[in-house]
Formats: sequence, structure tokens, C-alpha cells
Amino acid sequence: MVIDVVNVDVTKMSSKGQVVIPLDMRKDFSVGDKFLIIKRDHQLILKPVKEVGGNFLEDLDFAKKTIQALERYEKGRFREMDGGEFLAELEEW
Repeated sequence: MVIDVVNVDVTKMSSKGQVVIPLDMRKDFSVGDKFLIIKRDHQLILKPVKEVGGNFLEDLDFAKKTIQALERYEKGRFREMDGGEFLAELEEW
């Protein structure tokens, strides 16, 4: 039987939105590691990106841009373009 050890600690958020991860909880990570942050109600979950998958960051970036485009469209801030113009603009992202 495998027993997961759960560490619990208290930290606070700075005026810049920064949160310190206590030393004993960050010992398995390195400076510069990237984390996926999932917000569910009033919970935040951190997961190392390297555990998520190869193209995840690219997929996440594309999803964010798609949502931004939909929001601009819903606000009436869009313009018509042909397929070539559209593809050229996508490549700039």
C-alpha cells in the first residue's frame, strides 16, 4: 500500500499577486519550472507543466487567443478577411 504524505502550510499573497511556496514544499522543483494553475471556485491547484504533456503550452495559448477572439466578436470588434489574410494573421501569433 502506498501512502501519500500531505504537507499543509500557510502562506499569503503579496500586493503584486505573488505567493511564496514554502521551502519544504518546493524542494522537488527548480527555479524556472512552469506550473499550470487551475482555479475551481475558491481553490487553486498547481501542477508542473512537464507532467501535463508536450504541446500543452501551445494548446493553452491557442485556446486563450480563441477566447479573446470570441470576446472581440461578441463586442462587435471584428473585421472580415479572406482565408489568406486570416492564415497570415494566425502565423503572426
